[in-house]
Amino acid sequence: MDHHTHRPRRSAMYVPATNQRAMAKARSIDCDAIIFDLEDAVAPEMKETARRNLVEAFTAERFANHETVIRVNAIGTADFGKDLEVVARCHPDALLVPKVSCAEDFRLLSAAAAGHGVPNSIGAWVMIETAAALSNLDHLVAIGLAGQPKLDCLVVGTNDLAKETGVSPGDQRLFLLPWLMNVVLAAKHHRVCVLDGVWNDFADQSGFDAEASQSVKMAFDGKTLIHPCQVEPSNRVFSPSDVAVLEARSIVTAFAKEENLSAGVINLSGKMVERLHLLQAQRVLTMHDAIQTRAQLRR
Repeated sequence: MDHHTHRPRRSAMYVPATNQRAMAKARSIDCDAIIFDLEDAVAPEMKETARRNLVEAFTAERFANHETVIRVNAIGTADFGKDLEVVARCHPDALLVPKVSCAEDFRLLSAAAAGHGVPNSIGAWVMIETAAALSNLDHLVAIGLAGQPKLDCLVVGTNDLAKETGVSPGDQRLFLLPWLMNVVLAAKHHRVCVLDGVWNDFADQSGFDAEASQSVKMAFDGKTLIHPCQVEPSNRVFSPSDVAVLEARSIVTAFAKEENLSAGVINLSGKMVERLHLLQAQRVLTMHDAIQTRAQLRR
């Protein structure tokens, strides 16, 4: 079983590490993952304060029932090494590296992580937000999976992609769709998690809902968020529906019958169901169970 298939990542919310109040509030928000940001959301003169805040927050109390991720500054920047020291001290579940664009970036990440004492148990999430990364994606993911820290999740940076390339992000992302689907394809090929980019206008709830529904149809595992109001709709749309869970249970039950144990295809209520549908059904139920378990832990 792939790691990401049984760890819900429906909602991954960015929280600026400069904002102590937001970090404290995040403990009670029902997002699956919290991404503590040391990069884009933090002004250069506030980087040191942000790092200090993070160490204090993680030392005070663990972020129970949330997957914790620290977004560091880009490889090669003056802040990168300092950020890795904070990662080593805080021991989050993962670090998120921006602007990863070539195989050399993974080599530099591995060397720097080892040099700053980052444990191998911490996973690597990477931002796919440059034209270079998109042009070299399949090879890049393969390299990341062989590296240390090991690649565990791809995060699309739609804002940066649009900014670098000049491609319009409007019109339901019509002109970005080929690239977004290419990221999804690479993730599915290599069996890593893939998260969609942010919806910028958090006051536009219907716009967010439409984009999140699009993300689900594109087979993203979840969405990155910038505001708590986006968490509930993201959790809802990325969770298997009641109908999907019922259908999955019926498929698993049917294949478990003695007469079907070795069957490659069965007739289920007039529909042809193959073993590949059984695998899909098992994935749905595994995710459903993981979401239910997480909900019980949060009560």
